[in-house]
Amino acid sequence: QVELVESGGGLVQAGGSLRLSCAASGRTFSNYAVGWFRQAPGKEREFVATINWSGKRIFYADSVSGRFTISRDNAKNTVYLQMNSLKPEDTAVYYCAGRTVYVPRTMEYDYWGQGTQVTVSS
Repeated sequence: QVELVESGGGLVQAGGSLRLSCAASGRTFSNYAVGWFRQAPGKEREFVATINWSGKRIFYADSVSGRFTISRDNAKNTVYLQMNSLKPEDTAVYYCAGRTVYVPRTMEYDYWGQGTQVTVSS
């Protein structure tokens, strides 16, 4: 079992930055691929970014490519999502999730966190 806890969300003005963290406990987290997803009110959950166990394979949604950066520190059992140049349309609850095999774009993950709210004001 892997427990994931997101943090770092908040209220920021358009053009600002936030860094989200996904802290893991339980099984060997360094073996897992991790993805970030988001869900805005009234919309389906959507993929944001994913990173493989080593950090050498990364994939972004087109909507965040060039603005968001995913990274991980396996010594700290933590994955980060650095979000720059934030836009009001980035407003959503952000979730991290873990799976054993890195697969870009998939929504099928084994473990999910509870989410952290990100609100971008115009």
